[in-house]
Amino acid sequence: MNELRLTRRFAASRERVFDAWTDPELLRRWWAAHPDWDSPAAEADARPGGHYPLSMTDTFSGETRTVGGEYTEVTRPERLVYTWRWEGIPEASETRVTVEFHADGAGTRVELLHSGFPDARDRDMHADGWSGCLDNLERRVFPP
Repeated sequence: MNELRLTRRFAASRERVFDAWTDPELLRRWWAAHPDWDSPAAEADARPGGHYPLSMTDTFSGETRTVGGEYTEVTRPERLVYTWRWEGIPEASETRVTVEFHADGAGTRVELLHSGFPDARDRDMHADGWSGCLDNLERRVFPP
């Protein structure tokens, strides 16, 4: 099955963690696949039918990559569902991201499901990127 599942725990309330996924200012703080990359642009019209573009820049090469899509479900602070497609890559397929936010003691457990990959290679590349992004979310927004 070509889907990716990741779970992380953050030392913050569900509301704060949910907002980190939907507030452009907070997204710019953590949305990058590596610890030394930057997030130059983020927009989030977090409502069903709303759109988002998120950009990350490889600070070594200077290359900027942007992903975008449409929110299909927004239930604060429990769940986000949105489509996902890399811009400027004609062969990129549209996939789907579901993020659930669960109270976990004094923190929040995030369960991410990214589905619809055309093959295991594409899934595995996204696994590395998502892991880096989630590491940055913890490091830059919710340090333990």
